[in-house]
Amino acid sequence: MRTIEFEQVRRTVESLCIAACYELPDDVRTALEAAAAKESNPPAAKILAQLLDNARIAADERIPLCQDTGLTVVFVEQGAELVLPPPSQDGPATLHEAVNEGVQAGYENGFLRKSVVADPLHARTNTQTNAPAILHHIFVPGDKLRISVMAKGGGCENKSQFRMFRPTAEASDVADWIVEVVRSAGADACPPFVVGVGIGGNFESSCLLSKTALLRSLGEPHPDGFYAQMERELMARINALGIGPLGLGGDTTALGVQIETAPCHIASLPVAVNIECHSHRHKTAIL
Repeated sequence: MRTIEFEQVRRTVESLCIAACYELPDDVRTALEAAAAKESNPPAAKILAQLLDNARIAADERIPLCQDTGLTVVFVEQGAELVLPPPSQDGPATLHEAVNEGVQAGYENGFLRKSVVADPLHARTNTQTNAPAILHHIFVPGDKLRISVMAKGGGCENKSQFRMFRPTAEASDVADWIVEVVRSAGADACPPFVVGVGIGGNFESSCLLSKTALLRSLGEPHPDGFYAQMERELMARINALGIGPLGLGGDTTALGVQIETAPCHIASLPVAVNIECHSHRHKTAIL
């Protein structure tokens, strides 16, 4: 059995928060470059070039890619042969505490905007830490700890949607709704988008599927040919909407459409769409 201290988790989350907000992932940058090369609308091509320039400046000068540095979503996959031991007297006491302390340190030391309010409806007082984070923790085979941090901006998250379809719905019905969700997001969600889709599971897990879909590398198709084809068709239909970069028109409304699926009840067909903006910020570390 391997052992990892909570303090190592805290330090890793801190560094991932900063790196995610400063450095556009390679797959996203590559997708933007490909889109810019084939964009037929000159103003849209110029915007895509500006987005790439923005990413270069952010990485070189160690400043945020976007002023909205997001609500921190953390995915932890813990190997079943890995032990997180009892904490030291002055260190984090739980995994959740280690993650939140890492987020707090990352947003403080990285000079990142803190965007979390403690009460959702009444006081809405800023926590001044960007904590608590949203933590998803699962056990997997092996002896490693995989930590993925996503800085999820409010504008694109606000345009995400969920729908419970009848189980008799056709794939075309689901596809039509997904395209409509993207169309209704429009310029408000800062296109070009990465579109995460969760199909199956239940009310809550379909939404989680749609968010985990965003962690898959752009250009990596679904392993099932049916859903891989659905991804390609949705991508073509979404780009045909003409919304374009920042909503100003063009061929590039989405950089990718990524579907994740799960078994569901015979009477249900839950579907969720999680919209991600062009500043698709996520980083992963394996301990």
